Amino acid sequence: MKKRYLILESGRVFEGVGFGADPSPDGTVGELVFTTGMCGYLECITDPSYYGQIVTQTFPMIGNYGVISSDFEGCPALFGYVVREWCPAPSNFRSEGDIDSFLKDRGIPGICGVDTREITKLIRDRGVMNAVITDGEPDFSLYSQALSSYKVRGAVPAVTSTRPNLFPADGDEKFRVVLIDYGAKAGITAALRARECSVLSVPANTDAESILEMKPDGIMLSNGPGDPTERRDCIEELKKIFGRVPIFGICLGHQLLALSTGALTEKLKFGHRGANQPVRDVKSGRTYITSQNHGYAVRVGSLRRGTMSFTNANDGTCEGIDYEADLAFSVQFHPEARSGPHDTEFLFDRFVRMMEVRRNAKG
Repeated sequence: MKKRYLILESGRVFEGVGFGADPSPDGTVGELVFTTGMCGYLECITDPSYYGQIVTQTFPMIGNYGVISSDFEGCPALFGYVVREWCPAPSNFRSEGDIDSFLKDRGIPGICGVDTREITKLIRDRGVMNAVITDGEPDFSLYSQALSSYKVRGAVPAVTSTRPNLFPADGDEKFRVVLIDYGAKAGITAALRARECSVLSVPANTDAESILEMKPDGIMLSNGPGDPTERRDCIEELKKIFGRVPIFGICLGHQLLALSTGALTEKLKFGHRGANQPVRDVKSGRTYITSQNHGYAVRVGSLRRGTMSFTNANDGTCEGIDYEADLAFSVQFHPEARSGPHDTEFLFDRFVRMMEVRRNAKG
């Protein structure tokens, strides 16, 4: 056990104990965020949307059911992991190892024994800030320049697939969906395959012409990390696709689709990360509990096309947009959520019905 430090951009220093991999010699810098999930830590640390970030778990005990590869959502992309306590002796019949070894194998430094409640309050009150995990001297002046200049950049290219991948439908194929992979979670593919859809996943930089030549029944826009306005290339390609094929966008895909239609996005103070975010259906007034992981949102009042379909019941931010005339819709939350909640899985059924309508209209 060795001392390890978490130094915040605000100047606060937290002393803890190191686990996982060693930080880089000059310290590992990332954007410090928190997630409120009480379970699903494996889905969290394997979510590509955390690229460039140091993730703080608000739940105090992490790792008690070990590491289970079948629960992974993708390749770990987070830069650091902050917990109150990690469990060295997990107990679960599916466990394949412990979280300390998992982080070591993937070069991700962790720190435990710190007050994650206080860290969460600081982020909530001040907003998301940069931080460094280090085994060196806990002197803020040594890291102040790196902390003030750090920004998550090049996130989507870092996590997207490098080649197309085909995932057959569970059973007979009814529809073929092209999934544009901006950092896609495995749960999206699984939800589509369970609904008789074969999924052809393509890299984020695939051009619109190539996608349309595949003659998909529908196009899925995945989640992913980073500032959506940075991906002008993706936005321009979506403009060429919009209105031609049924589209369903999730998280970053939701934001990119909105930007392609002229809306604006903004960075939230501390984002929405966790499995307990309430969203309200604008038409019915019904509230659903959802899983979310995002630091940006579509700016309310900036829509030029479509209508807002869901809002966040806590802060009123945009959680969904319907483009009914163009056979497209998108949501900010994760309807495929693993390990839950599953309140909004019906949106995948809506996407399937949309593809059926278009097929029937074509005769």
